[in-house]
Amino acid sequence: MLSNAETMLLAMTVLVTGGPAFAGNPVEGLLAGYRSAGAGDFSAPRGQAMWSEVRGGGTAESCAACHTDDPTEPGRHVKTGKPITPLAPSVKPERLTDASTTEKWFARNCKGTWGRACTVQEKGDFLLYLSTK
Repeated sequence: MLSNAETMLLAMTVLVTGGPAFAGNPVEGLLAGYRSAGAGDFSAPRGQAMWSEVRGGGTAESCAACHTDDPTEPGRHVKTGKPITPLAPSVKPERLTDASTTEKWFARNCKGTWGRACTVQEKGDFLLYLSTK
């Protein structure tokens, strides 16, 4: 199993070396990196289920607690009240386009919400779900 830093490096390498195949869809580069790190087939329905699942590991109890049930809508941090722009790339095209930023937020939000790091499988399921919105 790869560490988060190794996974991030692998995902960034795929994005950089993936050339034109991933130029139009950065999420595909991240997903390819997660597959290379050992993830299986990704599932948007599984990502959606995890989005709403209450975990209770930190400041929020689910992704939807801050980001709302609909990732195309703006959210608000449950503890600070800070506004959060929509996560869906269909609404905010620059979302999920930078591997290091995406990995940084996975590290922060998985730990804060679930009390642990997300697996590469979970990250891929989340990204696939968000990219369908």
